[in-house]
Amino acid sequence: MDAGLSGQGILSRFAAAGLSPERLQALVISHEHRDHTLGVGVLARRLKLPVYVTQRTHQALNGCLNGGEEVVYFNSGEPFRIGDLTLAPFSVPHDAADPVGFTIHYGSRKVALATDLGYVTHLVRERLRGADLILLESNYDPDLLQGGPYPWPLKKRVMSRQGHLSNKDAAALLKELVHPQLEHVILGHLSKTNNYRELVEAETQAALASVRSCSTSFTVVPQGEIGPVFSLGE
Repeated sequence: MDAGLSGQGILSRFAAAGLSPERLQALVISHEHRDHTLGVGVLARRLKLPVYVTQRTHQALNGCLNGGEEVVYFNSGEPFRIGDLTLAPFSVPHDAADPVGFTIHYGSRKVALATDLGYVTHLVRERLRGADLILLESNYDPDLLQGGPYPWPLKKRVMSRQGHLSNKDAAALLKELVHPQLEHVILGHLSKTNNYRELVEAETQAALASVRSCSTSFTVVPQGEIGPVFSLGE
């Protein structure tokens, strides 16, 4: 499992990608696990950014915030705005206090983000439909997980309905979601221990190739790597 990035680590990633962190308007938290929240407090205080989070997730953060940050609550199922963006959070099945995915709308364009989910619910499937770009978890290969070094309780947790999506599950979902306006898919949140890029690429390529006249491209971004910057026109 990834230990998460410190505030300085996140800033270093921005610099490596050629992006300015001063362009950030807010930090939005999907759930409290350390690999998603380690650098939140430092970054929020240094850049004077508000932290958007559900109340239950805020209560579960366990010291990531020290009280000096501006905290803004949102509720799953209730859209909210940050600048010109409309964010629509939706519940996902994961072993956290109040985990959510997001769709982000700007004009007619839609981006969908769904990581850290044990299985694809009807709600998740419906929220991801019609997106122009999707960031989706493709966390583990079942054979590598079963034969790998994790203790059995952790293997059960990863494979459970409150755990993570396998490569096969992610590919099957993408096959359902492909439509002519889906420009790109980013496969992320890969396990360092139970997955590798080539397995995700093979599963995804097979799924997309089976869809007639599919023009959707995809990128696999393993942990520790910086993916490309995408721009969606209006």
